[in-house]
Amino acid sequence: MTRKHFVKEFHIAPGSDFRLRELDPGYKGKYRKHEALHKIEDLRIKMGDLQQRLFAERKRSLLIVLQGLDAAGKDGVIKHVIGSMNPDGCHIANFKEPTPQELAHDFLWRVEAQTPARGEVAIFNRSHYEDVLIVRVHNLVPKSVWSKRYDQINDFEDRLIQNGTHILKFFLHISKEEQLRRFEQRLDDPGRRWKISDADYKERERWDDYLRAYEDVFARCNSNEAPWFVIPADHKWFRDLAISEIIVSTMVEMKFQVPQPTVDIAEIRRKYHSAAAEGKSHRRSGKRRRT
Repeated sequence: MTRKHFVKEFHIAPGSDFRLRELDPGYKGKYRKHEALHKIEDLRIKMGDLQQRLFAERKRSLLIVLQGLDAAGKDGVIKHVIGSMNPDGCHIANFKEPTPQELAHDFLWRVEAQTPARGEVAIFNRSHYEDVLIVRVHNLVPKSVWSKRYDQINDFEDRLIQNGTHILKFFLHISKEEQLRRFEQRLDDPGRRWKISDADYKERERWDDYLRAYEDVFARCNSNEAPWFVIPADHKWFRDLAISEIIVSTMVEMKFQVPQPTVDIAEIRRKYHSAAAEGKSHRRSGKRRRT
């Protein structure tokens, strides 16, 4: 059974006046990297087993929302944490700048199609929250429009919950200094230079605006049924450990019920496995006689 330490430590209590400055992005507790990596691997194995049970049950689903400023590690979490899940019952949705077709619809239109079916896990790499984050910070629509979206998001998530979807929302909390360091690493890595742009640096000028926008999200779109977790993300390995534990703890609590087989197991064993065992025995006996 997994512990719930991180679930309690990084959960933003609904109705609380949480401020991001209250949590150190470089926090790593008493953990050391080498022991954390071992724990992550154990949790990955357990996560894969639990996902298989969710897929077999086919009554509920899991939605994992990943949000964070540039270079906070959303792709890293998908690779190192959620990568243990079977793609047959798991999909990733990346919500980038809306296309003209998407803009012609309600802001939730493109999100609806990516929600998980029963038995599935969906991971949102950025999400419907962009429409009260970047849209707000860059003033892409009037305040009279985006300010109404908090209630629309709550209604949307409540509908998913009523349909059997469990929701986990993670904000990867990175420091401004660590972000700049990771930008420099990308510049030095030919394999990752494509990920950097001048716009990434310009967005740093709006750092405080984004933090205020996120704090309003935590205040207005947070419930025990669709909780927000703020994860210290300056140390990648600690970030992965905390998220792994929270996901696994949540899935354990869901108590998946694997359905009973639809065939007579005893008959299947008698009909096929007993015959195979008998044939194997005859082959061994024949070899002994020839020698």
